[in-house]
Amino acid sequence: MVLRPQKTNFQLKIVDNIQTLSIWASNPWRRYSISLITLLIGYFLGSSLGMVSAVAEIMDPVAAFLSVIFIEILIVLRRNFRFEREKKFLVLFLDSLRLGLFYGFFTESLKLL
Repeated sequence: MVLRPQKTNFQLKIVDNIQTLSIWASNPWRRYSISLITLLIGYFLGSSLGMVSAVAEIMDPVAAFLSVIFIEILIVLRRNFRFEREKKFLVLFLDSLRLGLFYGFFTESLKLL
């Protein structure tokens, strides 16, 4: 009987790197800078989604549906990681990305007025 499951290649490359990044970001300035970079990436994604859907002639409801699905996935991931102490950095990362997306969508909606 195996007590610990075998580490997969995905777990070695992705999950362990996130843990290493959270250890590196124990310094508050590093944590805030990564949070700001993630916020700006989310803003870029949110503001460019409207432009890309207009250029590619995709219907706006399809783009809105995909963005709502993506935001809901981020909310579910946040709920799963909320109470785990070692995943606090991942929750900060997800929140910054979600806030940047909302802000990008908001500024794109102001352009339509």
